[in-house]
Order: sequence, then structure tokens, then C-alpha cells
Amino acid sequence: MTPGAATAVDSLALLPATEALAGFRSLEISPVEILEAQIQRIESHNGDRETGINAFTETLFDSARTQARAAADEYVRLAREGGEAPALLGLSVATKEKHGIAGRTLEQGLAAHRGRIAPVDHPVVERLNAAGGIIHARTTSPEFSCATTTHSPMWGITRNPWNTETSPGGSSGGSGAALAAGFTTLATASDIAGSTRIPAGFTGTVGYKAPYGRIPGFGALAADWYRGDGPMGRTVADTALLAAVISGRHQTDHGSWGGYGINPFAGGDVAGLHIGLSLTLGDYPVAPEIRENTLKVARALEAAGAVVVPVELPWTTARITETTFAHFGHILGPAMATETAGTESELAAYTARFIKDAAAAATRHTLVESLAMDHALQAELAAAMAGLDALLCPTSAVASLAADGDYLDGIATSEGHLGHYWEAHLTSPFNVANRCPVVSVPSGLSRDSVPTGVQIVGHPFDEAMVFRVAAAVEVLVPGPGFPQLKPSYSASSL
Repeated sequence: MTPGAATAVDSLALLPATEALAGFRSLEISPVEILEAQIQRIESHNGDRETGINAFTETLFDSARTQARAAADEYVRLAREGGEAPALLGLSVATKEKHGIAGRTLEQGLAAHRGRIAPVDHPVVERLNAAGGIIHARTTSPEFSCATTTHSPMWGITRNPWNTETSPGGSSGGSGAALAAGFTTLATASDIAGSTRIPAGFTGTVGYKAPYGRIPGFGALAADWYRGDGPMGRTVADTALLAAVISGRHQTDHGSWGGYGINPFAGGDVAGLHIGLSLTLGDYPVAPEIRENTLKVARALEAAGAVVVPVELPWTTARITETTFAHFGHILGPAMATETAGTESELAAYTARFIKDAAAAATRHTLVESLAMDHALQAELAAAMAGLDALLCPTSAVASLAADGDYLDGIATSEGHLGHYWEAHLTSPFNVANRCPVVSVPSGLSRDSVPTGVQIVGHPFDEAMVFRVAAAVEVLVPGPGFPQLKPSYSASSL
């Protein structure tokens, strides 16, 4: 479905957040109307855990409706009396299940966590509530967010609205699917090896990996310098709006930093900018159609006045995988093994494989050695980006992933077979270099009718630049629009 072909209900459900807020302020649109349009789409198209899009672990429609009515009343009051509304007042936000809501389950798809209840709101949730956002649904992820597809024994298979045989990516696959399907206006995500950008790429949406600590995390694993929480939206401006709300120092995460409420959106003028172009980041086997879509973006930037500079990096997918798993072998892998002890027989195959691979990498490299591996990649990226304002590269090397795929034997690509399917994505190097901000924006469609994406990589902490370039790409190379959804004939699992 393209925006021009949408029905009135569809148009409301798919309305960008910035436009919705303008409509709320002018009283031309009510938060109730948009929420009901999205609920209608969810009930018609989300489907069940086996054959449907299945984007959610649970829905919170009753409380959301109450909040929407209160938001509508508040806009009427503000129009009469004056004043400024909270930044997200009346906008629907689907939150990734790992972003705990006090008093509700926090299971992360694990049998070992079944029935676990969040004692407090995650900082991201706390800030959404304070900004007037309406959390109407919680989105699926793979077990412990450790895969780039989204399926689990607990929550079933989440499918890509563009092509339901394929995955929306992972680990924030439910968020990407919900945005693409018009089930929500905004969504939250997280990213430790590409878990925000990969779903954005595969669903034709926008995902932002902020510099480490810019968005506060929760719990001991928030200290892992590869990780981060983040925003997703259907436009660059929407994603920046959500980033502004959830970013900034928070008292519960001493590693968090920066001011709160600072919108990194900076327009889209790229004239005079020097933008590096790497189609493969070394030797990633990027599919020809993805290369062409990336080149299309580069040519458009050049036509808009940017200077596009080819960049060579001395990286291999095998080396990057070894580097990241050496890190995971000393942090995330042992944490997962501890969390799932006693329930090993109930784990998804990809989770067991991750724990095993991480443990093996830890026997090959000490933590100090893994730091040296990180430092080498960071230094090479810094050298490659010297004199540039940003770097452009694909988000994924492959056009799609199977919705139910485990990829225990690696993945076939256009140029051969990779031993580990994580090598199919060009995202994890920028978790190693995790002070670099990165935005993934759409670049076109693949022959699988699945969107493709490009990453805009900035120098450490330079958030405004990546949003500036991303905004230009969005204008110069319009996204794929919206998928045509099929009615769901299966009973919803929600």
C-alpha cells in the first residue's frame, strides 16, 4: 500500500508523529481517532503466533483508550487556555518487552523468566509516560534479544508485513513490524549488534543507535559498552523526536549522559559535506541489489551537493564476528547462561548456539585481548573517517531472512556461504565503535519485496550530523511506502 492509496482509517494509523501532533494542537485530529485506527488495524491484521504478523507480546488497549481520551481533553484545554503540551502527548508508542513496565511481566521470551514481574518502570518507559506517550502494546523479540530474527517458543513467530515468509529482523523485530504495519506511531528498540538497525532496514522504517550511554539503560548489563536502547519511527523526524524524549542522563544509570529533550534533527542540507561510501565494509558479501540501492543513495547525495568519497576498510566478516563474540564471551554469554540455568532444554536453538559460541570465544581470547581487538577496529574506523563528515554503508548484506530461521549452519549469500548468520549484517562494527551514532534509513526494495536500508555513521557523539544526512536521504530517495496487508483469518493470540 502506498500513502496515496490508503483509506481514511489507514491514513490516520500511518500518520507521522510530527503531523499527528500538529493535528492534535489544531484540534483537527484527536488522539482517540489515531489510536482507534491503529487498534482496528491490529485486530484486522496482526493475526496469530504462527501465521500472522504477531508483533506483540500483549496489548494494553483499555488503559490506552483512557489515556487517549484524557490527551484529547487536554488539547482542548490548551487550545482554550494556552500552554505547551508534553512532547509526545497523545501519540501511541509500542515498547519492546524488555523495557519493563512496573507491575507487568518482564520475561524477555525466556522460559526461565516466565511470570517475572518488573518492579519499576525502565527509564525509557518512565520518560515516555512523563512525555504523554500512550503505551498501547508491547513488542516481541527473540529470547534475550540474542538473534537477528524474531521468534521464540514463548511468543511464536513474528513476520515481516512486507513479505510474511520473511523476518522483520531482530532483535527489535516486533517494533519494526508494528511500525511498518501501521499498528503504532512510534516504537522503542534496543541494539547490541544491530538489533534496532536490522529491523529498520528490513521493514522500511527508521532506527537510531545512539552513542553509548546517551539513552539510559537498566540493570547490570547496561554497563556493557556494546549495548544501548533507542527509538524507531516511520520518518527521520519522528525518530529524532522520540530520541529527544528518551535521551539524557538518568539517576538510575550512572553511565548515562547529556541533556534531556534535545532534538537531534537538523534539517537535510548536505551541500559541501564529505560523505564516505563503503559498499562492503571490507569483505561483507553484499547482494547486488543492495549495492545498487546504496549507490542510488550515494548518487542522490552527490547530486544534492555532497562530496562522496570511496572508503576502504581492512575488515573481514570473520574478524568482526571473532571480535564481537570475544566480547560477548566475557559478558553477555555468561549472563545468559546464568539466567537460563536449569531450563536449557527449553531454549530456542539460536539461544543455545549463542551461549555456546560465546563461551568458545572466551576460551580463545581473554577480556584484555578482546579490548585490544575492539581498539583495533575503532582505530581503523577513525582512520577511514578522517576528513569525512559521515560514512554511508548498507544495513544488511542479504535481502531477507526466513521468518522462522535459526541459521545454525550459517547463511547462504550471493557470494557464497557465511559460517555465522550474524555476518549477514553490517551493523556490529558500530557497536564495537559504540560512541558513533548511527541511523538506518530506507534505500529501496529488494526482489523479495522486502525493504533495504542504509546506515549513516557519524563521528563519536555527533548526533546532529547523522540526522542531517538521514533527513536528506529520506527526501532524496523516498522510502518504499507501506506494505499491503492481508486480512488475518486466524484468531489473534492477544
